Amino acid sequence: MGGSQITLEGKDGRFQGYLSVPESRRGPGLIVIQEIFGINQVMRDIADAYAARGFFALAPDLFWRLEPGVELTDKTDAEWKRAFDLMTRFDIDKGITDIATAINYTRHLSGCTGKVGAVGYCLGGQLAYLTACRTDADACVGYYGVNIQDRLAEARTIRAPLMLHIAGKDQFVPPEAQEKITEELKVNPLITLHHYPTMDHAFARQGGTNYDQACADLANTRSTTFLRQHLS
Repeated sequence: MGGSQITLEGKDGRFQGYLSVPESRRGPGLIVIQEIFGINQVMRDIADAYAARGFFALAPDLFWRLEPGVELTDKTDAEWKRAFDLMTRFDIDKGITDIATAINYTRHLSGCTGKVGAVGYCLGGQLAYLTACRTDADACVGYYGVNIQDRLAEARTIRAPLMLHIAGKDQFVPPEAQEKITEELKVNPLITLHHYPTMDHAFARQGGTNYDQACADLANTRSTTFLRQHLS
């Protein structure tokens, strides 16, 4: 079943989100955290896929302060340029505040079990990591998160399980950054790291240049199993 647009009441104002509901209308919640392209068809499809697996899946529009309703693709240079500009101007701290608002909203939906996790990609992968560090999310998953190596000190505040998928040939996360992330986080029993040595950034973005179905399927299966385990 398809999702619908909803309105969230944030600390700084109202913003929109895409909510997809499981057919049973009962299950845990999941915040789907966007890439740099906004809440586009890719993000909506991910939310719908998680709803089909039994989650209340909510993708909040985190670029709303810059430009509400951004919906870009990865198909043209102009869209990439605009996406990078949005990411550069994006306020990470306010984004986490909005994710916390989305978690609270989802937790109180009729039929939600009260457990809420998060899954994020690219920029959203970093935000998923910070969601684990700064919010009361019950479990988080990050795919090829950028700039996590600059925020490793925050890992000490993680109180719930976190899974990170790391692409070995990620053009946006160089080998030295990956090594730093791995060395700092592998000792934390709450954190699970999965490495995909031959994969580039966004290997799980269906339809993208670097999409690899085998590794995407593996990562998605690992993520779903992890989230079901910790949100049940």
